[in-house]
This record gives sequence, C-alpha cells and structure tokens, in this order.
Amino acid sequence: MSASAAPYAARVVILAGVCAALHVGKLAPAIQALQQALGMSLVQAGFLLSLVQAVGMALGLAMGALADGLGARRSMVLGLLILGLASVMGGLSHGVPALMLLRAIEGFGFLLVVLPAPGLLRSLVPPQRVATWLGLWGTYMPLATALALLLGPWCIHSLGWRAWWWALGALSLAMAWWLWRSVAPPAPAGLAQASRMQAVRDTLAAPGPWLVAAIFASYASQWMAVIGFLPTIYSQAGVPVVATAWLTALVAAVNMAGNVASGQALQRGVAAHRLLLWGFASMTAAAVLAFAALDQPPWLRFAGVLVFSGVGGLIPGTLFSLALRVAPGEHALATTVGWMQQGSALGQFAGPPLVAWLAVRAGGWQSTWLVTSACGALGVGLSLILARRLARR
Repeated sequence: MSASAAPYAARVVILAGVCAALHVGKLAPAIQALQQALGMSLVQAGFLLSLVQAVGMALGLAMGALADGLGARRSMVLGLLILGLASVMGGLSHGVPALMLLRAIEGFGFLLVVLPAPGLLRSLVPPQRVATWLGLWGTYMPLATALALLLGPWCIHSLGWRAWWWALGALSLAMAWWLWRSVAPPAPAGLAQASRMQAVRDTLAAPGPWLVAAIFASYASQWMAVIGFLPTIYSQAGVPVVATAWLTALVAAVNMAGNVASGQALQRGVAAHRLLLWGFASMTAAAVLAFAALDQPPWLRFAGVLVFSGVGGLIPGTLFSLALRVAPGEHALATTVGWMQQGSALGQFAGPPLVAWLAVRAGGWQSTWLVTSACGALGVGLSLILARRLARR
C-alpha cells in the first residue's frame, strides 16, 4: 500500500471502529423508550446497557486469537456484518429476553471489529506515527457515544427506537462493504491453529497483558457507568430532552480530546504511567465534585463531569499503545488487545448495574462517586505496578 493510501485506509479502520461502537452507545438514549415499550426496569436497563460486553468479558482473549486467525481485514468485515444483522433483528424483537440475546450477539461482532484494529493500524501507518494514530483510535468509543447521544434522541423521538436499531444495522452493513473495498488484505493469511494457541498461552503467561487489562477494567467500569446513565440522570432532574442530548454528547466528546492528547504526549516522550496517573486522579476528584455534593450549583457539577470524561480520556489512548508494548510478541498483538478488551468488558459489564443498584438503594445518584473513587484508586495502584515493571525492562 502506498504512503498516500495508508492514511486513507487507516481512517477507514477508525471509522469502522466508530461504527461498531455505535452499537454499544445506541442503548443509552433509548432506555426510557424501551422502559415504556417493553416494561423494562432500571436494573434491567443497566444489564442491557452492558450486555453487549458479555462476549468480551467471557471470550475476549479467544476472540483475539480468532481475529488473528481470520486476518485483521476479514475479521473486521465479518464483525460489521454480524453487528448489522443483529441490529436489524433487534429492531424486530418484542421482549427484553430477545433483545438481550441479540445484544450479546452484537458483542461478538463488536470484538471481531475492534480487537485486530490496533495491530492493523500499526501496519498501515509509518512507525514514527504509530502512537499518534493509536491515540486517534482511542477516540472510537467516545466519538460513537457522542454521535449516539446526539442522533439517537432525535431518531427515537421522530421514528421510534426500532428505526434507530434498523438505521445502525444498515450503517454497519454499508461500513463492511467500504472497509472491504478500501483496505488491502495483509500479506499473511492469518495464524495457523497451533500458532493461535501459542499466542493465547504466551499472552496469559506474561504479566503485562494482565496489568493493562485490569487497568482498562478500572477505567471502563466508571466511565460507562457515568456516561451510560447521564441521559437518565438529566431526565430525572427535569432537563429537556434536546438539552440532555447535547450535554451528554459534549461529555462523551471531550473524552476524545484526552485520547488525542495521550497520543501526542506519548509521541513527545511523556511517560505512559504519568498519563495514567493524571487520568485516574482527575476522574476520582471530578466524580466527587459531580456527585458527592449534590447541593453544588448545577454548572459546577457539570464541569466535574466534563473533567471526569475529558482528562480520563488520557487512559484508553495510553493503554492501546501500552498493549502493543507489553505483548509477548508480534504473534500475540490481537490476543493481548483481546485480553485488555476482556478487562474493559468486565468493567463495562459490572459498572452500570452496580451504579444503578446504588441509585435505587440511595434514592438518587449521590452514591455514584463511591464506585468511581474505588475504581480510580485501583487504577492508580495498578498503574504504579506497571510503571515499575516497564522500568525494569
């Protein structure tokens, strides 16, 4: 692939990640509509919000090996096809159990898209630009979340939640065709079965993948819990629907700035562990400001949520770069990212239901900071351990 074609192909890969992540973010603006249409409880909504991560929580490592075996391009195309078909079928469902099953299938497709993407990006861009592009890749989730929170309420209000599911399904099918046409297949056809099993064994035997997975879990649990329930929190506070969409989308969008900044900082030589520590410390302090003192002025609490998401964005971009550094070899890039994604999925699966349960018990969202503070403290400790290991290497 020529140098001029490489950035274009890399952008298509990132857009494919955004398209896949739209299926993770599409539920947040639809929670109230689903509660009214299907009689869903708040705790059920919390599980449905995170159920797309169930496959990642259980099979992230194995899916990474499968993605390596398929090859990055074929894996991403197959994942987009699965997402598209599952979303179309989800729009036809009439009960919570069927919708939950299809959300789990969407999780399978989501992993096939996002796990091989960092390694594919590294093969598409110049070596000196890898950190910057991985920082851009880290924006796929917050960008998709912002788009879902902006477009979802309008689509659901105008056409219903089923049309929202169908629209994203059609988009994924179109994205699969675009990726297939725009990204050239890599030279290797994929790893043999024996090599895939060796990649799994090597990944599990190395401490680095375990640490980045646990750090990502600490980050993802608190970010998804706060962002996923923001529309519900604002609605219960009497904020108009249009304002809720814009405010929540802004919170998700500022996370992109942190991701991009992490790539730029790493490119300039800033130590990865410093970015992680800044991110976790800021998220902890900002969550206390936003939730612990509910008598604070609304603008001050909103500023806390912005800092929570924006500075917290330093963490995922840094972790994607670290995952490629701590992988036990070139043969284990996707499995290492898969193990890290498994940690992220565990956090995203556990965080929203826990926060929802606390909200029901406390009669409000004032206890949210307890979850985020615990996750932040865990993230700081793990980041320091990882920093010591990298320093010894």
